Amino acid sequence: MRVALTDVSKGRGDDALQPVTLELSSGSVTLARAETQQRPTVLGLLAAGRMHADTGVITIDGAVDPGRQRAALALVDAPVVSEPAPHVSTLAIVEEELMFAGRTATPAAARRVLETLGMTRWARTPFGNIDPADRIVLLLELAALRPGVEGVVLVSPDRHGGDPDAWWEAARGLARRGLAVLVIAGDAAAAAIAGTTVAATPDVVVDSLVEALA
Repeated sequence: MRVALTDVSKGRGDDALQPVTLELSSGSVTLARAETQQRPTVLGLLAAGRMHADTGVITIDGAVDPGRQRAALALVDAPVVSEPAPHVSTLAIVEEELMFAGRTATPAAARRVLETLGMTRWARTPFGNIDPADRIVLLLELAALRPGVEGVVLVSPDRHGGDPDAWWEAARGLARRGLAVLVIAGDAAAAAIAGTTVAATPDVVVDSLVEALA
């Protein structure tokens, strides 16, 4: 699967999102840098087919097909839009995600997921209080269980703090399994991953950190 955004923007005068061009494809992970509170979520919604662009074109395998785009891409942890409620227990969040995936959604099934990932200690913890790296790993793994999902769009994992390398490695892990992965994060996190200083940039930049993983 290959999803391409070409000169895509949103808002009057592009105020919600400046024009951006990027690609995500099966077996690779792409990092897009986006600053401000709104732009990462707007870019995530566009890339995952949940919002129409005001300019530019979005294709999936060469065709404009928002329905297939929505079915193939999971939007993960986008602020307000798809982030789990922070006060709900981790066990309940896992149950809910299993229901979305069409799996058995019981406390026992949710505990098995947490056991598999080595996260049983978080079962009764409010989801907003678990370790940032574990949060992202858990959400990515649960998203990958959804039927028909061929890729994920992870929005602003850096807002939770923690080591950016941890969630970047989790994203790479999904790509190794053949999924297309787009990670949208800020300049500081991108610089930490790259090990370099990121200079002043436009609102959204597709980073050089695009990895093809067999």
